[in-house]
Amino acid sequence: MKKTHFSTLAVVLCLISSVSCKQQDSKESVVKISSGIIEGTFENKVFSFKGVPYAKAERFMPSEPVDAWSDTLECKEYGPWAKQFENDGRSAEGRGDFLANIWTSGLNDGGKRPIMVWIHGGGFSSGSANADPTDGAAMAKKGAVIVSINHRLGVMGFLDLSSFGGKWSKSVNVGMLDIVSALKWMKDNALVFGGDPDNITIFGESGGGGKVGTLLCMPEAKGLFQKAIIQSGAKINITDSIISRKLGESVVSALGLTIESLDSIQTMDCDSLMKVSAKCQAEVTGARLPGSIKMWGFCPTVDGNTLIRQPYTPGFSALAKDVPVMIGSTFNELERKFYTDSTLTQEKAEAILAARYGDAAKSFEEAFKEAYPHGSLADMLGIDSNIRTLSIATADAKSEEKGAPVYLYLLTWVSDFDEGGSGCYHSLDIPLCFNNPYDERYQVKQGDSKAAAIAEKMSNLWLTFAREGKPSSDGVPVWEPYTEENGATLILDNECVMKYNFDRKLEDILYSTLK
Repeated sequence: MKKTHFSTLAVVLCLISSVSCKQQDSKESVVKISSGIIEGTFENKVFSFKGVPYAKAERFMPSEPVDAWSDTLECKEYGPWAKQFENDGRSAEGRGDFLANIWTSGLNDGGKRPIMVWIHGGGFSSGSANADPTDGAAMAKKGAVIVSINHRLGVMGFLDLSSFGGKWSKSVNVGMLDIVSALKWMKDNALVFGGDPDNITIFGESGGGGKVGTLLCMPEAKGLFQKAIIQSGAKINITDSIISRKLGESVVSALGLTIESLDSIQTMDCDSLMKVSAKCQAEVTGARLPGSIKMWGFCPTVDGNTLIRQPYTPGFSALAKDVPVMIGSTFNELERKFYTDSTLTQEKAEAILAARYGDAAKSFEEAFKEAYPHGSLADMLGIDSNIRTLSIATADAKSEEKGAPVYLYLLTWVSDFDEGGSGCYHSLDIPLCFNNPYDERYQVKQGDSKAAAIAEKMSNLWLTFAREGKPSSDGVPVWEPYTEENGATLILDNECVMKYNFDRKLEDILYSTLK
């Protein structure tokens, strides 16, 4: 980002009238938002604005509206990442914490496009909105305003200093309150980008899906979005105020601070602070258990104020009753893959299952074969063992409320990139739902017609859900809302089909093994 001055009278005159004039057919990518004038780019019929500031904050304090600027802010390239838990040198502290990226096909044109706000994954401690697979241009061409946001992470976003009272009372959840600020900002500026301020959908994958679920339990987020999509994000956040306060107190003590000197934590060297916090996290909360369904370390905490209950236990707060939800997972997720194991036999598979499930191994094998009669041994060993399970439990709870509908999906599509050896893995849905299927980091080669076909269907489903609250696409059967009784699941693959309670017995067994 950099500031520039207008060079011609024509541009000045256009800016003066930019709020009232229609720019849908114009290539002028200069607009006035609530905090000032920004200049983006126009390419292939899509306007994009990257690294746009949406808020500001003192360290460990809730975010607030960003200061206005007087010159034109150039927003043509991604800004820096938010500070990461690992000191990887990619950003200076705070420079990337409050930046949004926006893609749209029209400016100030009254288009009332649905707005889709992407919340990146990486748990609550890492990640960024600045990623090619989540470039919003393809979806903007389809008729949406796509927004992706950065926010404070790790200790910078979730250090609980509430034990010390006063101004520190909201410190524990400021990373989530940043997202609330971004939603407020987008609602305020929606019309500038041709969007509908009353039709905002939040969506995210993995940790981003976890954040979506968390927002469904935050009073300050109510009314800022109308729909929610949770992709591989059904994980239980177990941190409560007892644990988070203990961790916060440990950090303060390790830094040699007291309540009288605590203000200095806002200005001390960030790298030193992060190193100390990492050590305290290891001592207080320990390492995450492999395969655990639970979050740990610096993450949102139920404080009865900013966050009123844990998401996915198994549902959400009553605040979410009238919010339609789409939720799902991939077939393999984060499980070890066995597709290239040439030594795999029935005996070897049974030994692996016995080590995993003990007395329940035989029941698991029988239930798997019932659910997936054409599944291979590698499928049986590599099937996701917890995220679909929790997605079903969440859908059960959501549908039981008799409020807005919930739609459940399972992605089983596999790329031909490495002859299927990677399976249907965690995050494969990201480039597909953004209609950006050609990315070799996601094992999808340029020109893969099958990838293009599934991406076209998935992006249509995501978009129609955002627009209407009911997902649909050519080449996809009518997607029925889920209930515990019907178990309706849309299988996303080369051929999309609806299935009903087809794997309930299998998932019940897996649910009993969760830890």
